Amino acid sequence: MTQLDILRQHQQVCDDLYQFVLDENRHLRQHMTAPDKARLQLKQALLKRLDQVLDKMRKLPAAPAGESVIAEQIEKGRTRILQILQLERENEELLGRCSKGGARASHAAAPTAGMLQKIYARSC
Repeated sequence: MTQLDILRQHQQVCDDLYQFVLDENRHLRQHMTAPDKARLQLKQALLKRLDQVLDKMRKLPAAPAGESVIAEQIEKGRTRILQILQLERENEELLGRCSKGGARASHAAAPTAGMLQKIYARSC
């Protein structure tokens, strides 16, 4: 397997993982529920594939200078990984809101100045 083939395999795994994380994001936004066991198992399988291809990449020799196709492929992979990380961070925040019931709490109205004055007057 050539260096370019391994980089393309890495890109495919990253694209699959990105699509999964994007679907997970949609699910969290629409349903505000934690992912089910099947989803978590699929994510684990995708991460295992990513680990396997990363092991292959670690064994590759350094790319020769001026190899624009390889450099372009590496940059595409980096870009996709950054997108995955950004979505994962957002998914973690959404999952935190789901588990804390924050979705309901965020809809609570802020107390008005009049309400605060009445509460303060009662406590004095």
